[in-house]
Amino acid sequence: MTGAGDLRFRGAGDVITESLSVYGIQVIRSTGEFWTARQRQGSSLHEVSYRGCFKPQLPAYFINLLTKPGDLVYDPFSGRGTTVIEAGLLGRAVAANDANPLSRLLTRPRFFLPDTADVKSRLEAIPIDTGAGAEMDLSMFFHPGTEAEISSLRNYLLERERDGDIDHVDDWIRMVATNRLTGHSSGFFSVYTLPPNQAVSPMRQIRINQKRDQVPPYRDTRALILKKTLSLLKDVSEIQKERLRKSGENALFLSGDSRRTPGIGDGTVQLTITSPPFLDVVQYSSDNWLRCWFNGIDPGTVEKNLTVTRSLPDWRKVMQQTLYELFRVTRSGGHIAFEVGEVKGGTVRLDETVVPLGVRAGFSCEGILVNLQDFTKTSHIWGIGNNAHGTNTNRIVVFKKEG
Repeated sequence: MTGAGDLRFRGAGDVITESLSVYGIQVIRSTGEFWTARQRQGSSLHEVSYRGCFKPQLPAYFINLLTKPGDLVYDPFSGRGTTVIEAGLLGRAVAANDANPLSRLLTRPRFFLPDTADVKSRLEAIPIDTGAGAEMDLSMFFHPGTEAEISSLRNYLLERERDGDIDHVDDWIRMVATNRLTGHSSGFFSVYTLPPNQAVSPMRQIRINQKRDQVPPYRDTRALILKKTLSLLKDVSEIQKERLRKSGENALFLSGDSRRTPGIGDGTVQLTITSPPFLDVVQYSSDNWLRCWFNGIDPGTVEKNLTVTRSLPDWRKVMQQTLYELFRVTRSGGHIAFEVGEVKGGTVRLDETVVPLGVRAGFSCEGILVNLQDFTKTSHIWGIGNNAHGTNTNRIVVFKKEG
């Protein structure tokens, strides 16, 4: 078994390395600041909101360290697509999977970037029925005029999809509109509410409106979609656009169970970078109910398909089966960077839980990498301050499939 030092995990400053026994397995844990927001600014293309996602600096670190251009990079719990978007920007082949079908709708369009003028002309061509509305009461979120625009756009997109006429421009507009439905600024379609990765219930929004003495103002949805389009594309170079297009043409965008991915061939993946659901910390389906409605997705189906569990034994079982599947698709010499957080007040350390699961699946453990954020530098290395809770910390178990 190799240790993390053999991979030369280098940080921006000092790296503290220690050896520990995890369920009888000797593991090297390296702690330091391996990447920062200042070290490499993430692309504007990543700014699509989703619960429980990590920053692009994390996959960039491992992609640069453990792959070369053309290698296949995979994420079985893809979420908003941070891993595969970053891999595409860096000229790697990509495969993404997520049980939530919203993931594909938020990810694939960013591989085929439209011209802003095409987005503008398409928006102008979509008819608006001023009498259109949702089949449910959304008046606590949207002005009647805004709701009519949203409903008209929804009807247009669903009809285009049913007829097989939807194209890259439509896909892009759908992704941006999905991202702009609700939020806490005038850049969103809704009145002030929680951040865009959390759609509150209608009753809770009514209470928010009462507390803030607010009513939904009219929002120009076309203008906001175009504004967000410009923001997402603002620092994507022509070289990056071409890399993304090439990656997207041969990419796999799967919507299924991480434990069974027959669409991915044996021994084809060079690097997997992923962050699985952390027990029941994030309620993906309830947070996304409005996004599901806009895209014609049954949120109950999302709840049924997602591998979010409420007990550690159940979580461990799902991750074990996922790691067996990852062993099948990983090529000899390939790696997995498995990012996990801590739950239940820091009493459950999922990184240490994952180590024996990966070894049982056939991998060797290269070590545990703990990335310290700026706000935790004065804290103790382990388990103190914000770095000890959920997605505020980056604790990555690195596995290798020996040749």
